[in-house]
Amino acid sequence: MMTSASRPSAATSVRPVALHTADATPQAPRVPSFTEHPARNPGTDLDLDVVAATHVNRSAAERRAATLPARRTVKKEWQAAWLLRAISCMDLTTLSGDDTPGNVHRLCAKARRPVRDDLLEALGVSDLGITVGAVCVYHRYVSDAVKALAGSGIPVAAVSTGFPAGLSPMSQRVAEIRASVDAGAQEIDVVITRAHVLRGEWNALYDEVRTFREACGDAHIKTILGVGELATLTNVARASQVAMMAGSDVIKTSTGKEPTNATLPVGLVMVRQIRDYLQRTGHVVGFKPAGGIRTAKQSLDWLALVKEELGDRWLRPDLFRFGASGLLTDIERQLEHFVTGRYSAAHRHPMV
Repeated sequence: MMTSASRPSAATSVRPVALHTADATPQAPRVPSFTEHPARNPGTDLDLDVVAATHVNRSAAERRAATLPARRTVKKEWQAAWLLRAISCMDLTTLSGDDTPGNVHRLCAKARRPVRDDLLEALGVSDLGITVGAVCVYHRYVSDAVKALAGSGIPVAAVSTGFPAGLSPMSQRVAEIRASVDAGAQEIDVVITRAHVLRGEWNALYDEVRTFREACGDAHIKTILGVGELATLTNVARASQVAMMAGSDVIKTSTGKEPTNATLPVGLVMVRQIRDYLQRTGHVVGFKPAGGIRTAKQSLDWLALVKEELGDRWLRPDLFRFGASGLLTDIERQLEHFVTGRYSAAHRHPMV
């Protein structure tokens, strides 16, 4: 293990990083302008004509997504800046069967201070107060997380509606949402009934998400599509459109429990639906990829995708989140490598 005495002097070997992304990727396609703090998506009436007209050329989407990792890379201080941005957009998550209040408290402590102080000082960003975007837990641990994060400004997100399958009775799913909001959750991650999508039951899907939105009240609703179980990219696109019409604040790829979770082709399809919805309605919707995003390199690919397709405004935690549990450890290791020139063991950056 490398000791602090053996590290190169950060003050002389590392330039402070700048938390911006200009010039790293080309400008995104033009989207309608909106306010600095856009209003919540109120939803629209269900437009079945738009749904029926939505199709995806799978091979084209996969080719476009495949070019991104090789074509868009950031290096040196730019990379460090993008990784810090990724941290600020992270939903730090624990959704395990062996969760305990102690685990949640330690996760919340990490959420408050996601990067070691010595690394932040070496990067010249100690004064930025970097935290994660939110902490995501099961309903049972919402009150524990709320207490642990008191005064931090970090919201608590609760997975709800019979997560991850979403097959419990509707009354129970709605009651779970309301209970999480009453316990202090400011964001609710709901799961849809995938059968509605697979059977083309768009009215049922719209009514379901609309009911969830109403139960959330002032809490933001992040609608999980479960893309790995929707069979086609066209289904993903159509489900995205219906979820936004029903009033989703954020559309999210996966629960993290499906065999296939967040992939770049799926992400490309979903962010283009967000762009289309904004162009048609003027309403802003956020995006959250979740499941299988474990490395710093993957987080950079997702940031580049969102920047190219939606623009810089989406690279903020109110409109973009990563759902992740192990990602932070790898990002912190990459930041230490940037500072010292050496990779550290993962146990130097414990999560809980």
